[in-house]
Amino acid sequence: MKPILLSYLSAARSLGRSDILWHLMWPTIVAAAVWCGLLVTSWGSLIALGTGLITSMPLVGDWLASSEGALMVALVMFKIGLVLLALPIIYVTAAFLVAAVALPLMLEKVAQTDYADLARRGGGSQIGSVWNALVAVVVFLVLLVLSLPLWLIPGAGLVISLLLTAWLNQRAFRYDALMSHADKAELKTLPSQQSGGLFGVGLLGAVLAHVPLVNLFAPAITGLAFVHFLLSALRKARQTEHIIEVV
Repeated sequence: MKPILLSYLSAARSLGRSDILWHLMWPTIVAAAVWCGLLVTSWGSLIALGTGLITSMPLVGDWLASSEGALMVALVMFKIGLVLLALPIIYVTAAFLVAAVALPLMLEKVAQTDYADLARRGGGSQIGSVWNALVAVVVFLVLLVLSLPLWLIPGAGLVISLLLTAWLNQRAFRYDALMSHADKAELKTLPSQQSGGLFGVGLLGAVLAHVPLVNLFAPAITGLAFVHFLLSALRKARQTEHIIEVV
């Protein structure tokens, strides 16, 4: 637990720098602007679609269509569902922007000051970073859709959301954190060796993503925490192997 907390403390310290602070904000601002804009402009069409789906439901559809009050309640629930569904979509979009664009830029600045002693072996690439983030987002969305029926169970939605977001965090950010410094072998083996810690870092980031206001900046904070966690682990692994770093 201590390395996980230290990684977030280090991330908070790094965010105190003006050249990194900007990357804390822009991914979520862009993601929120895009999806909120789409939601507002398509609201009427979505409500019409929801009305059609509700009234065509087997067994209860005809009753809902004939009862104005029941249909109104059902539509209110549908509207709340749309808003709630927009939140994870905004987060996953911001996480993609952080993983594909912001985190590699922040990594360069953090590595120059905090990990200058760590040799760069270039096992990853920017193309690999974008591809990794894209795969993580697609798998997350598929799992989210498949899990929707379980959200009807009281309390299950929060647990599922935390677990899926924790998985997304570690899957999206671990590649970027290591791509410049790890070689190809380390890029594969280190995440496996640190799987428990990585899930812990991802889970704490998932909790932050559910805290109002803090969730606006959670993707960037979590991404930086993965940088500190994995580069510290890489440094220790090389010291253990008695590898002499040449910088």
